[in-house]
Amino acid sequence: MRSAARANLKVVDAVPVGASRRYHFHALGEPAEQPVELAEECALALAYNGISQAVMMVSPADLEDFVVGFSLGAGIVEHRGEIYDLRLSGTRSARQAEVEISSRAFWRLKQQRRGLPGTSSCGLCGVEALEQALPRLAPLPPSALPEPGYLNGLRQRIAAFQPLAHDCGAVHCALFMDASGEIRLAREDIGRHNALDKLIGALARQRLEAAGGLAIVTSRCSLELIHKVQRAGIGTLVSLSAPTGLAARWAQQHNLNLIHLPHHSEPRVYSPAEPGA
Repeated sequence: MRSAARANLKVVDAVPVGASRRYHFHALGEPAEQPVELAEECALALAYNGISQAVMMVSPADLEDFVVGFSLGAGIVEHRGEIYDLRLSGTRSARQAEVEISSRAFWRLKQQRRGLPGTSSCGLCGVEALEQALPRLAPLPPSALPEPGYLNGLRQRIAAFQPLAHDCGAVHCALFMDASGEIRLAREDIGRHNALDKLIGALARQRLEAAGGLAIVTSRCSLELIHKVQRAGIGTLVSLSAPTGLAARWAQQHNLNLIHLPHHSEPRVYSPAEPGA
């Protein structure tokens, strides 16, 4: 297998423009100032067919990917073809996204009644009904678990795809590995849900085949991330942090392969569960 990090370094060899900014600080009790890069964030207001939907705090990079991925991951649209137009405006800390979607998708959106502001820290902000928190989603087609070798040294390999985290910290990363074990895409954001939304949006916009591939998240694995991956049609999710029990049960019930990659032990497969488990 080729080294995925070596093969794709060109994708992430620099921090995206606007994602960070240099600030000065001084040590407590000492006057000398020192420069440091800090991750930036901005408020992004999303409106669908002219109706305000949410305000999200996001890293100001790959915003087109985020809007497409958010629309898919939240179930606002079922596929990229239901997004007719996407216009971004604004600068610095205040941005706007005007999204034109199909009449069918807009009708579904109005039924959801998701009109409350969202944040980068909570993936269920704006959910008004229990049915939205625990939606009825069709199980995925069963898919094979990845080759064990694909996960060897994964924590070290993905470091090459996290330039913003390397320079600033304070961000999460979501990555896509294809069926041959090659890391094809990576997106960073201050919000763990946002990073995954950006990844899903990038997959859709670049028309990359999700079948047989896997998503990797550097954050904790809760139910909302499971829903996003499931809606995107990605059959395997690898998390660097342990999943919640509900996330594991949902994955088992919906044919999503769920793997936790601990720091100092072998990968733990929570789904599919062992017979009798």
